Amino acid sequence: MVHGHPFDRTMWAPQLHALGARHRMIAPDLRGYGRSTVVPGITPLDTFARDLAALLDHLGIERAALCGLSMGGQIVLEFHRLFPERVAGLVLADTFAQAETPQGRKERNDRADALLRDGMSGYAHAVLDSMVAPATVRDLPDVAAHVLRMMLGAPPQGAAAALRGRAERPDYTAMLAGVAVPTLVVVGRDDVFTPVSDARFLHDRIPGARLAVIEGAGHLPNLERPAEFNRALSMLLAKI
Repeated sequence: MVHGHPFDRTMWAPQLHALGARHRMIAPDLRGYGRSTVVPGITPLDTFARDLAALLDHLGIERAALCGLSMGGQIVLEFHRLFPERVAGLVLADTFAQAETPQGRKERNDRADALLRDGMSGYAHAVLDSMVAPATVRDLPDVAAHVLRMMLGAPPQGAAAALRGRAERPDYTAMLAGVAVPTLVVVGRDDVFTPVSDARFLHDRIPGARLAVIEGAGHLPNLERPAEFNRALSMLLAKI
């Protein structure tokens, strides 16, 4: 279970609670986030992917299904690029495969500069209504508070390093046709960061992929609508 930016392993709490008795589920804090070591500078996606491979080695696990959301989804794609033989299945949640645009690279690096200069508070409060659907903020205040707490707790140096790494990510589009494991593409209907069109792009290019659009959710459907997300995830795991 590979979390997104700027979150930590606790974003997967509903999945671990619901599915952990039936499946071995591993939810690490990525490098620079949560309780993991903060490494300043730049953290490319291949570094995150190799960290995951090293963790699986440490745990004696040869193959695993990988579930990643947003940045986590791009890390999962990079893991598949580097270690396809170790992938038993993929869940690509609220993410996209294309390389960054020149404007996007500038925006990510500018945001990294701002986090290092100003800390996480201003950014976290500004994007909360985009990270989750406005209805979630209104109707599920505990979920919104959890999301805000994760963002406020993210180390600025680690978050900035990841932003700079994502700005330089490769284009995974050409790789998608070669994915040969069960794959779930899932997205919140109201996601403004990675809209449904991005999910359809992945679904249309990965052979046999299933698409699940979660109604009433934004960028974090696993927290906003955990029952629906868990149902889709369970269906994928049953196929593996």
